Order: sequence, then structure tokens, then C-alpha cells
Amino acid sequence: MNHIVALSGGKDSTALALRLREVEPREYQFICTPTGNELPEMLTHWSRLEQLLDTSLIKLTNRTLLEWIKEYNALPNWRQRWCTRLLKIVPCLAYVKNHQPAVLYVGLRADEAEREGIYSSEVSCRFPLREWGWKLKEVKTYLADRQICIPNRTDCAWCYGQRLIEWKRLLKQYPDLYAEAEALEERIGATFRSPGRDTWPASLRLLRGEFEAGRMVRGEGNEREECRVCRL
Repeated sequence: MNHIVALSGGKDSTALALRLREVEPREYQFICTPTGNELPEMLTHWSRLEQLLDTSLIKLTNRTLLEWIKEYNALPNWRQRWCTRLLKIVPCLAYVKNHQPAVLYVGLRADEAEREGIYSSEVSCRFPLREWGWKLKEVKTYLADRQICIPNRTDCAWCYGQRLIEWKRLLKQYPDLYAEAEALEERIGATFRSPGRDTWPASLRLLRGEFEAGRMVRGEGNEREECRVCRL
């Protein structure tokens, strides 16, 4: 039996992977699905997890997000969420199906009863956090005890679901990445952000103008530590 752990690197999957090693020691395969659009701190986090788990993460990727954008000549957004399917779900399912018999361990918590495992209808899954009765409090306590700090951004730099404050931080901290996303919007004639989502411009070029003019964003000074779209 192959024991495969879906390790996105967010708080839930990180706690799952580390705790499994403690309470159910066996040979695991820890898989992650890089998009090629992660921020540097996320790559550093994956490297630290390899040290803590004393094994290399199996990185499943065939094409990067940018390569898929060029292939489709389209940007992922709330209407066409193809990025999650092509970059996350498809590679994960293919790997598990090619390593049968197998069980896939997924980090859904006990306080997320409304969430269903996106893979459970096609492959055999376990949800140990639910089995242990772990809710958000238990996950955070465990990570604090292990002195594990989850990056503020575990999703893509260009995630269409990110908040305004995160686009503003991207512009400030990684201006080249922001400029590349701007250029993609202008070339394709679409936006990552949804028009009408709020009172701010949808296009990153116009958004930049608002930021540089000093317009304040709700949530400045606060931090958030979860991926809205791509948690495994």
C-alpha cells in the first residue's frame, strides 16, 4: 500500500504531514503541486518541510501557470477556475492512480464538515485531522508548539481570489511579478480581478495608479495565513 500525503504547505496540510509522522510512523510519499507562481517564502517553507520530514517532497508539475496562460491565451478568474484543475487536481489524481494500491491523506479539519474531499470520489482518501477531532485551534496550537510559521501567502502570486491588500503588497515587495501580471492582462485583454467586485479598478494597471496615489486598502497592517483557492 502506498501512503500518499497531499502537502500544499498551508497550515492544515503542514500539521497533517508532521503529526502523521509522529502518531502513524510509516513510509509516506509527500506530494505537492507547484504552479511556478509561488512567492519565494513559499519555496523556503517547502524546503524547511523537507528537512523536518527528512525526505524530499515529490513535486508534481507538467506545465507552469504561465505556460498554461500562454497555451489558453486566457487568465484564470472566478468564472474559469481552470488553474486549480490543471495545476492541482489533475496531477494529484494521476499520481495516485498510477501508484495503486494507495490511500491519499488530505488535510480537512473537523470544523470543516461542509467541505468535501475533491479527490474522494475517485481515489481512496483519509482525513486524519477529522479523525483526531482537530479544529483550527488544535492546528494552530500544534504548529506553534513545533515553532512552524506558515507563510502569509501559500497561493499563487497572481491568484484571482486574493484581496486588494495582497495585490498592494505584491506591488511593493515583488514589483517585477506585478508588472508581469499587468503585461499579461494587457496582452490578453482580460483581468485577474473580477469587474464590479468592489469600488476599485479591475485592471492591475489602473489598480497600480490607485495604490501609488496613496489610496488606502482595508486590512493594511493585518496578516492572513491561508490559501483561498488551492488548499489540498
